[in-house]
Amino acid sequence: MTGLVPRLSRLLLGLFLYAVGIVLTMKANIGFAPWEVFHSGLSKLSGLPIGTISILTGLAIVLLVALLREKLGLGTILNMVLIGVFMNVLLAWPGFTPQRSWLLGFPLLLAGLFVIALGSYFYIGSGFGAGPRDSLMVALTRKTGLPVGVCRGSIELSAVAIGWLLGGQVGAGTVVSAFAIGLCVQLTFRLLRFDSTLVHHETLDVTLGFLGRKKQD
Repeated sequence: MTGLVPRLSRLLLGLFLYAVGIVLTMKANIGFAPWEVFHSGLSKLSGLPIGTISILTGLAIVLLVALLREKLGLGTILNMVLIGVFMNVLLAWPGFTPQRSWLLGFPLLLAGLFVIALGSYFYIGSGFGAGPRDSLMVALTRKTGLPVGVCRGSIELSAVAIGWLLGGQVGAGTVVSAFAIGLCVQLTFRLLRFDSTLVHHETLDVTLGFLGRKKQD
C-alpha cells in the first residue's frame, strides 16, 4: 500500500468520479439507477436535495452496519458524505442538462456507468474500506448465509420498489443500470488490470491510529 496522501487523493478522486457518473445516469433521463430511484422518491417526499437524501440514507445504513458489527473504514464515512455533496454541486451546475430522447439518453447512461466503474477503481484501490451500501451487502451476506448476489439483488430491488412507491423515476434505464453496472465494472477493471480482491482494506481505527502516531511524531 502506498503512502497516506496518495491514497487519500485516490479516494477523493474516486468519490468525485462516482458522483459524476451518478449524475450522468440521472441526466440521461430514461430512468434512474436503483438507489437513485430510492433517493429521488425520498427527495420528492421531503423536499430535500437528492444528494442530501443520499447522505442521510448512507448515515442510516452506516448505523445499521455498525449494529451488525461490520467493520467500517475512512472510505465508508467519506463515501457517505462526499458523494452526496458532489451530487448536489453537480446537479446545480447548468452544464448537466437532461436529455430528451433515447438516442442521446442511452449513450449518456452507459457513459455514466463507465464513469462510476472508473470511480470504483480509484475508490476501492485506495484501500480505505467499502461504501455504506456495499458494507450492508457484506453484513447481510455474513448474517444470513445467503449468496452475495441474492443479498445485493434483494437490496437493489427493495430500493427500487420503495423509491417507485414514493414517486422516484423508474424507467428502462433502471433495468439497464441494474444489469449493466456489473459488466461495466468488470470491463473497466480488466482494462486497467485491477483485481479488487487483492486490495487490503484498512479499518477506521487503524487509520486513526496511524494519524495519531504521525501527529505525535
